[in-house]
Amino acid sequence: RYNTLKMSVAVAANVPSAARVGMAVSRTIAAMRSARRAMPPDAKVGFVPTMGALHDGHLSLVKAARAENDIVVASIFVNPTQFGEGEDLDKYPRQLQKDSELLTEMGVDHLFAPEADSMYGKHHVTYVDPTGFDDIAEGRSRPGHFRGVATVVTKLFNIVQPTNAYFGQ
Repeated sequence: RYNTLKMSVAVAANVPSAARVGMAVSRTIAAMRSARRAMPPDAKVGFVPTMGALHDGHLSLVKAARAENDIVVASIFVNPTQFGEGEDLDKYPRQLQKDSELLTEMGVDHLFAPEADSMYGKHHVTYVDPTGFDDIAEGRSRPGHFRGVATVVTKLFNIVQPTNAYFGQ
């Protein structure tokens, strides 16, 4: 299976997106790390982290990543640590099937879509806490938001190990 995945990813990197058959999906950290190890070591890997509910802004990032990299990985993860009390984490739209179809159409090679329990186990205690952001307007109105964003981005970079990353404004 390891050799098959390696071959599939290597071949996908050289096939125009319109001709690709499908997109690989990892739902666990271990599966994503295994897929990353199977990618050619000299391949440029573009990464587009999202929380899903994809829109044109996300798709423009995917398009840029596809144009500039051999392999494109996207993530869909609604990060609970960047939502504060009363910020409606439960109401955030989740449409994995629709988003997966859009990413496949855009030529994404691999989707990492973990569950919260996979990213933050019940004994999780380590966070990245950037300084200075609590003094800006959004930091004052959303305490802990930037800590949650910095933590998840660090975790995602550690798991995916991209060459390039693409973020919206």
